[in-house]
Amino acid sequence: MSMLPAPLVVGASFAYLLWLFAVASYGDWRAGQGRSIIANAWVYALSMAVYCSAWTYFGSVGRAASSGVWFLPIYLGPTLAMVLAWLVVRKMIRIARSYRITSIADFIGSRYGKSPLLAGLVTLITVVGILPYIALQLKAVSGGYALLTTPLGEPLVRQGPWWGTARFTSR
Repeated sequence: MSMLPAPLVVGASFAYLLWLFAVASYGDWRAGQGRSIIANAWVYALSMAVYCSAWTYFGSVGRAASSGVWFLPIYLGPTLAMVLAWLVVRKMIRIARSYRITSIADFIGSRYGKSPLLAGLVTLITVVGILPYIALQLKAVSGGYALLTTPLGEPLVRQGPWWGTARFTSR
């Protein structure tokens, strides 16, 4: 049966990454000229579509299949939060612009006495909190690669749990 050759998949992946970097460079160049492409409703809508589709495909569908209706809080919480978010976000943007704050760690640190210790703690909590999302993206990449390079009709190679992948023996 047919499958995509691994070099083609890897090459297309790198071409896609180069394209993303080119788009980012263009965005930086436009921002340097004072004409940011980020302050555009189309960019915001498309980025939300990408985020929501990736989260839905790789997160919520599996949860819905395994736990039924209990996947709904994933959507209801953020939806209800967005009802009043514009009040909070507007104030946060105003403060961030006036004090030239660029990260959530700086924002929280500056709100509590410009504490570098607190800002460091917020950074640490943020890094720990984002690890599951990074793992989800890596799982999606490896699953997509396996799907594209496995011959049709053959089952995908199933990996064991992450904690059982490395076997160490003592002598």
